[in-house]
Amino acid sequence: MTGGTDVRTVRSADETLAATLERLRGAQKGSAGAPAYSRFVNRRLGRLLAALAFHAGLTPNAVTGISAAFTATGLALLVLAAPSWGTGLAIAGCLVLGYAFDAADGQLARLRGGGSPAGEWLDHMVDAVKASGLHLAVLVGFYRFEVVDHGAWLLVPIGYCLVDAVTYFATMLNEALRAQHGAPTRAQPTARPAGVGRSLLTLPTDYGLLACVFVLYGAPSLFVPVYGVLFLAAAAFLALAAVKWFHEMGRLAR
Repeated sequence: MTGGTDVRTVRSADETLAATLERLRGAQKGSAGAPAYSRFVNRRLGRLLAALAFHAGLTPNAVTGISAAFTATGLALLVLAAPSWGTGLAIAGCLVLGYAFDAADGQLARLRGGGSPAGEWLDHMVDAVKASGLHLAVLVGFYRFEVVDHGAWLLVPIGYCLVDAVTYFATMLNEALRAQHGAPTRAQPTARPAGVGRSLLTLPTDYGLLACVFVLYGAPSLFVPVYGVLFLAAAAFLALAAVKWFHEMGRLAR
């Protein structure tokens, strides 16, 4: 939740929501490497929610708590509710809102003049739970409601959980090592923005896209193959990125 350009924390009594949104646009993190949904949809939703939270007097940690509550509700529905179109819409709605509020807490922190180490810690802890918890909830739902045969398909959410957990850890580790060696980090507003083509290319790895896919949860014959394809895309991305990251870390030492 820290980082970015500070903006004025004192607003006049008659400042409009539009004016707050405009101030937020000047305090964005760099977009280097961000997949399309996160970059073009979720960040904008988060900006709106951050401005609304700012006018409501909420703190960044409160917004993180709201994000966690929405995500936890979506995971609970996966575990407790049988697949249906209504269940799928509810799960997707909760996950999408949870992700949007996750984008809002950092933007709200920058709007208020900068976040705190405790707030950043809380934000990343919630993200870490989300990265693994979603696929474990899918695994339980698959098994409880016999969405798939109790065979090889149950290995997919297990593998997806492993891939997402390792990817999240590697992303955080990369940032920490870059900062330690004085190299630019992706969170800095001066980071070179990635092209639109790259954002579209990495879209299959986007958590926001995965959240939206749960609208298909009521039709397992559609949801399961799409979920499997996204898993393969995420695994392929990790395999290719790990080689790149390893060589990048080697250059930092020199």
